Amino acid sequence: MTWYEEARFYHIYPLGLLGAPATNDYGEPVSRLKELDSWIDHLKHLHFNALYIGPLFESGSHGYDTTDYKKVDSRLGTNDDLKEFVEKCHAAGIHVILDGVFNHTGRDFFAFKDLQKNRENSPYRDWYCNVNFSGNNEYNDGFSYENWGGFNLLVKLNQYNQAVKDYVEEVIRFWVSEFDIDGLRLDAADVLNFDYMKHLRYVANTVDKEDFYLMGEVIHGEYNRWVNDEMLHSVTNYPLHKALFSGFNSHNFFEIAHTSKRICDMGLNRPEGKHLYNFADNHDVQRMINELTNRDHWKPVHILLYTMPGIPSIYYGSEFGLEGKKEKGSDASLRPAIDLKDYADAYENNEYTKIIERLGKVREEEKALSYGTYRELTLTTTNYAFVRDLDGKQVIVCLNNSDEEASFDVEAVNGVYTGVFSGEETEVTEGRLRVKIKGNDGEVYRIV
Repeated sequence: MTWYEEARFYHIYPLGLLGAPATNDYGEPVSRLKELDSWIDHLKHLHFNALYIGPLFESGSHGYDTTDYKKVDSRLGTNDDLKEFVEKCHAAGIHVILDGVFNHTGRDFFAFKDLQKNRENSPYRDWYCNVNFSGNNEYNDGFSYENWGGFNLLVKLNQYNQAVKDYVEEVIRFWVSEFDIDGLRLDAADVLNFDYMKHLRYVANTVDKEDFYLMGEVIHGEYNRWVNDEMLHSVTNYPLHKALFSGFNSHNFFEIAHTSKRICDMGLNRPEGKHLYNFADNHDVQRMINELTNRDHWKPVHILLYTMPGIPSIYYGSEFGLEGKKEKGSDASLRPAIDLKDYADAYENNEYTKIIERLGKVREEEKALSYGTYRELTLTTTNYAFVRDLDGKQVIVCLNNSDEEASFDVEAVNGVYTGVFSGEETEVTEGRLRVKIKGNDGEVYRIV
């Protein structure tokens, strides 16, 4: 067992949450990271035990155009600020992973600045891909190069270059020794070279940190190509993200169940390990509440997020029901500034927050949700039930995406079951649990 197999992740995009300026003037550090101290208690209250935060290091704009991998972004604070924050998280029982942006750098990165200055004579000319001194670009560099996503702001690193690999290894070891981090989320992992990722796994296995976690951002594909004993421990589960809102919007639980089965057929999200990083929303996609045709489905969507195989993650603000729509040319609405004091009464009065608190608690207490088997009990277009079982200790999940109340029986071991949300107890004596699920709702049943 590892810490991340029982992780309940909270995801923070710090430049947004902390209201940092959109562009960096590289001036004196402003210690905005200190404002995150109050969020640690918030995470504990909602039963999170892991934090994915980033990007954090010096950059020119959104954080993914890295200027200096060894210096905390001056809009966020200093290296000491980050070190102290991680220490406080650890003291509260929260593991911390950072964004590892190793596919590309920003144009202000030292190697690219040297390339601009010394051109063909730069010792860093081979640090980047397809540098062409006969070409040019919109910055009038007098040369062209390969970028990420069509943006020349993001200069693609040459992952076959040993000096690049050595430098990235040095950075990771520095982050572990300096900040005591517990793992990395690899940005743009779906375009990283596989040999490069094998080297990163070697680094993860040899840093001075037990169970150092490598999770990668992968959008599409056969995930077992990335998640295996030689490369990553996990990747982002984008197929489930899409299935969650699509399945509810079309009143088609088959889509969600089929997606889960397909992931399992890859050898992933099984009891023996290699669990994917499940999410309802993040810093790159619309908030789930804006994706759903019927907002009453937000609750059953998050019941699935916390109870299906995989590692659940909540993006900051979603526990308050925060909205966020993808806008053409800007992700700013997905990455808003939040003052936690504005939600001081959320634990008592915000229904979204109370749902996440209860789901976090049951996920923390019921190990079957981290390690147990998964088996469908009922599957129709509008009703879905499954059991998570660990050595006979069962958690039964029932959902209804129709407007009408649903009543049905499911197979269950004998015992007294309590509904996590209703608090009602039901005794099973003949191997069948009778459930009634309100329209557009769900329930989690656990044995008393």
